[in-house]
Amino acid sequence: MPNDAVVHVVDDDVAVRKSLAFLLASDGLAVRLHESATAFLDEVKDVEAGCIVTDVRMPGIDGMEFLRRLKARGSILPVIVMTGHADVPMAVEAMKEGAVDFIEKPFKDEVFLAAVRSALLRQDRNLHQTPELLQAQARLDSLSERERQVLDGLVAGKANKVIAFDLGISPRTVEIYRANVMSKMQARSLSELVRMALLVEGVNGTGAS
Repeated sequence: MPNDAVVHVVDDDVAVRKSLAFLLASDGLAVRLHESATAFLDEVKDVEAGCIVTDVRMPGIDGMEFLRRLKARGSILPVIVMTGHADVPMAVEAMKEGAVDFIEKPFKDEVFLAAVRSALLRQDRNLHQTPELLQAQARLDSLSERERQVLDGLVAGKANKVIAFDLGISPRTVEIYRANVMSKMQARSLSELVRMALLVEGVNGTGAS
C-alpha cells in the first residue's frame, strides 16, 4: 500500500463524512473530505495514490456520472460506492462503469475498512492478473446452466423474486442456486461475486453466461 495513499470520501451528508473520517483516521489512513463530486473534481487535479469512497445518490453529479467523469479524465483511483439496499442495481451498474466495489448501508466498520484496504492495494497490482482471471474463469466454468442464469440475474442487480419469475422457478429455489453460486465462486459477499463475474466479462467481452 503506498505510503502517500489518501482515501477521498465524497458524500453530501456532513455527518457521514465526519464519521468515516474518524474511522479511517483511527485505522491510520490519510483522508480528505469532499461535500460533492463537483468539489472533488475541482479540488483534486492531479492523479494521487489512494482511492475514492462515494455515495451513489448525491445531488448534482451522482455516483454514476462521477464515475464517468473520472474515467473521462483518466483517473486511476479505485472507486468504492456506498449504497442503500434499494440502490443495489445502481451499484452493480456502477461497477460496470468502473467501480471496484460497493458497500450496502448500514455496514460494519470492519467491512468498510477491509474494502478500503483492498481498493488501496489495487494500485499496486494489475486488476487482470492472470492467476486471478484464471481462477475466476475456472470457477465460472464449474457452474451449471441454471446457476449461470441465476448469476446473470444477480449481476444485473435483480432481486431473488425477479430472477425466480424470469426463470419460472420459486424464490426458494433461487436462494438455493444463489448459495451454490456463492460457494462455487468462493465469494464472501455479493460485491465480490459481481466483481469476479465482471472481471471475466471484461476480458472476454461477453456476459457471465
